[in-house]
Amino acid sequence: MEHAIRQLSQSDFPELLHEIPDKPKELFVMGTLPSKDTKLLCVVGSRKYTPYGREVCEKLIADLRGYDVAIVSGLALGIDSIAHRAALAANIQTIAVPGSGLGEKVLYPAIHRGLAKQIVDSGGALLSEFQEDFQATPYSFPQRNRIMAGLSHVVLVIEAIEKSGTLITSRLALEYNRDVCTVPGSIFSKNSHGPHMLIRLGAVPVSSSKELFEVLGIEQSEKNVQDNTLSDTEQKVIKLLEIPMPRDELIQKLNIPVQDANVLLSSMEIKGLITERMGELHVQ
Repeated sequence: MEHAIRQLSQSDFPELLHEIPDKPKELFVMGTLPSKDTKLLCVVGSRKYTPYGREVCEKLIADLRGYDVAIVSGLALGIDSIAHRAALAANIQTIAVPGSGLGEKVLYPAIHRGLAKQIVDSGGALLSEFQEDFQATPYSFPQRNRIMAGLSHVVLVIEAIEKSGTLITSRLALEYNRDVCTVPGSIFSKNSHGPHMLIRLGAVPVSSSKELFEVLGIEQSEKNVQDNTLSDTEQKVIKLLEIPMPRDELIQKLNIPVQDANVLLSSMEIKGLITERMGELHVQ
């Protein structure tokens, strides 16, 4: 990669990292870190995500467009990389914290070295406590998770099995007195076991972008809400729901595969566009 790796002085560490008891002794960065006023949202989740998890991640991050928020994640396969790409698509700054050094030959995973370059080229950053030529090891991932949790204001968990690195990040965030929120999912999905466990432990359930803004402590402006234009299919749903109807009836009228329709309707509920009351879907 063309950008230089530089070592940060302790005074230049992201502000919140100074609050954690096990802050790194060294930090290396490539690219541009957010300003001190920027809200940092750490987004983590399963490597083996579902279409629902992907849609949720993309929609919630897209709704942050235009606000002073940056997305933190771990450059890993699955939800991490989806979060980085969703931020890039929405022109939101993003910071990747890999479990390796930042040297091009060791940056992990190798399949995401192109993504890492995009992140830096777009005005984001790569951040690591490991030396430039440090190769990822099994212990380096839990170790980097504390940096992700420590430098962020809020941690958002999107899909996770009960025993996963994602839950290590959320546990550390709770220890560091950070807000943790998560997206509820199907009771039949293993990927929902982690989020539902977190909710039982006190994490904030997020089912709409409005709720995510509340956790971040950001006032959502009408202008930005209007700027998030709807897709053609979403507009069709809104039009059909001028008269509220049951979910099954709406899916029939949409005339698209049932799985695609369920993902679409779930994402629209998360965005706060529609809601279900008394067995019928309504426009919010």
